[in-house]
Amino acid sequence: MSSITFATTAPVTRLRITARGRRVLAALVALPVAGAIAFAAMSGGSALASGQVTTGSTFTTVTVQPGDTLWSIAGEVAPQADPRDVVAEISKLNLIDGGVISVGQHLAVPAQYASAGR
Repeated sequence: MSSITFATTAPVTRLRITARGRRVLAALVALPVAGAIAFAAMSGGSALASGQVTTGSTFTTVTVQPGDTLWSIAGEVAPQADPRDVVAEISKLNLIDGGVISVGQHLAVPAQYASAGR
C-alpha cells in the first residue's frame, strides 16, 4: 500500500493598514466617544434648565415622645390641615418609609404646619 502526502503550507499573510485606513479606523473609534461626550454635555444641565425655582425649606423640629405616631404629631402641629397631607410632608421631609418612628427621634416639620402647635 502506498501513501501519498501533500506538503502544502498555507501562505502567511500579514494585515497591512495604510495611512488612510488608520485615519478611518481612528474616526470609527472616536465617533461613539465624541457622541457620548456630546450627549452627556447636553443632558447634564437639564435640572438647572427646567425653569423650576427652588427655595430653601424652612422647618422646625419635633421630638417624638412615647406613644406618638405620625398621625398624632400631624394632628398636634397642624390641627386645621388634613392630617394625611401633613403626615405625607413629614414623611417626605424626614425620609420615613412605612411610617416607623422611634421615641427620641427628632422630626423636621414644615414651617407652614409647625406654627400652630407643639
